[in-house]
Amino acid sequence: MKQLMVGAAIAAIGLGIVPASAQDKPLVGIVSISATEANNARYIKGAEAAAKELGWEVSVIDAAGSADQANAAIQNFAQRGTTAIVDMVFPFSSIGAGLDAAKSANIPVVTWGGGLGSTVAATNGSGGPMVVPVNEVMLKAMEGKGSLLVLAYRTGEVCRNREVELDKALTAYPDVKVTKNEVRIPGYFEDGAQYANAWLAAHPAGDEKLAIWGCWDDPAIGAIGSLRAQGRDDVKVYGVNGNAQALENIKNGFMTATAWQDSYTEGYNMIKLLPEIQKAGADWQPKAVEVPAVLVTKDTVEKFIADHPDAIK
Repeated sequence: MKQLMVGAAIAAIGLGIVPASAQDKPLVGIVSISATEANNARYIKGAEAAAKELGWEVSVIDAAGSADQANAAIQNFAQRGTTAIVDMVFPFSSIGAGLDAAKSANIPVVTWGGGLGSTVAATNGSGGPMVVPVNEVMLKAMEGKGSLLVLAYRTGEVCRNREVELDKALTAYPDVKVTKNEVRIPGYFEDGAQYANAWLAAHPAGDEKLAIWGCWDDPAIGAIGSLRAQGRDDVKVYGVNGNAQALENIKNGFMTATAWQDSYTEGYNMIKLLPEIQKAGADWQPKAVEVPAVLVTKDTVEKFIADHPDAIK
């Protein structure tokens, strides 16, 4: 029996599942919708920096866009007895099984872009407010008419909220013709390019004002690949998050605008909030701790990079 127990422990460690008893420091479990995506990666780095200052450890599970995998990951962290769990982007409504497991284990769960609700203790990175300035710039440039390709993603709360804000803004512009396509995670670069190719074929240059809107930068960057391959410079492209590729594309004239999300600070601030949540216990009141986004355009990108040199790394 002892040999079986040792073998099981070794197997668990090989899968990245370290029993709580093996943890020398408090552990924060992070469940990311896409850990390699630039904005997610910046958040995780900020979280790791804050955890290091607290003397805590961080473990990251990439759920690869799957709510089922996210629930399983949160349940796994709850079984391991983690100090706290961070849900990245999955809406609280889609991680009910995970939240129930964390609640049973008395482990606080916070979200990045997943919203406040159920037993979530705190949130930041909310998608809706960040896209508003991008929508305003885009619709002003379209002058109330033309065609718009929307690259959406409805599994994540952030993108859903951004699409809601876009739909609200479009109610004032009934002459803008909208085509919506939903990209996948993984696969957003490829899907952005594919949908752009099909849309461009139906929207030749010179007929009307044209724009492409990505609910975050990467699908829009995929679409830029198609624009460049076809030599189309008549389409304005908009994203959100302000990752390094987006900023380079704005500098080079291929993207029109993005809203830079300081996800590193969001990750850092959220981890630093966790001891306060723990101390308050049942007296804690759920709250949002947002970090404002910064609109970046061709006119402002040079100064922005000078002010935020780490944003292009």
